[in-house]
Amino acid sequence: MSDHSMENAGAQILAACLPHVPFDGWSGATLAAALRDTGHAPALGAALFPRGGVDLAAAYHRAGDAALRAALAGQNLAAVRYRDRIAHAIRLRLELADKDAVRKGSALFALPRHAPEGAGLIWGTADVIWDALGDSSRDVNWYSKRATLSAVYASTVLYWLGDTSAGDADTAQFIDRRIANVMEIEKFKAGLRQNRIASAVMAGPLKLLERISAPERRGDLPGQSHGGA
Repeated sequence: MSDHSMENAGAQILAACLPHVPFDGWSGATLAAALRDTGHAPALGAALFPRGGVDLAAAYHRAGDAALRAALAGQNLAAVRYRDRIAHAIRLRLELADKDAVRKGSALFALPRHAPEGAGLIWGTADVIWDALGDSSRDVNWYSKRATLSAVYASTVLYWLGDTSAGDADTAQFIDRRIANVMEIEKFKAGLRQNRIASAVMAGPLKLLERISAPERRGDLPGQSHGGA
């Protein structure tokens, strides 16, 4: 089977999982049901998703990131304030997701043995958003932007999972508040840089930070595994 055929089969199996996830979670049982529904052999499922539910949940998250990347590429946000672009991207990412699937995935990646991978997936989403919005930083700011957005996105997902408001309106307001909090922190940091005493105290640490650069390969993203999916 060609790589393209494998990719198509994986997408079919992943889509077939969604009706089963609310009942069986991201699990081997869900994978087995999806294979039956699509008529694919168990051997193919084992090849595409060797860790079963964990690989399925990770693939679902990455598929959502890919859909977000494609959606943002087709939008012209040049006239929109940067903070509003970020809020829009977060809302769009949630709109592209199934709440039950995300809820089950969040429970899975909350387990200690899967938590690092879950953090890496969240970081990947933040990276997609910053890339789509044209971030060109290659120094320590590359990391700080993604770390900050990862925290905002992770807290937003938790809020969204419990949101019962019409059209998730409360989540939209929550996103705006979180971004406003981040902007206040940035203003505070800017004030410190303009303060002579603070600048003198921070001169040494800032010199060290200047040596940090963005990773050369996306496989070097924090929390990502080089040995698995």
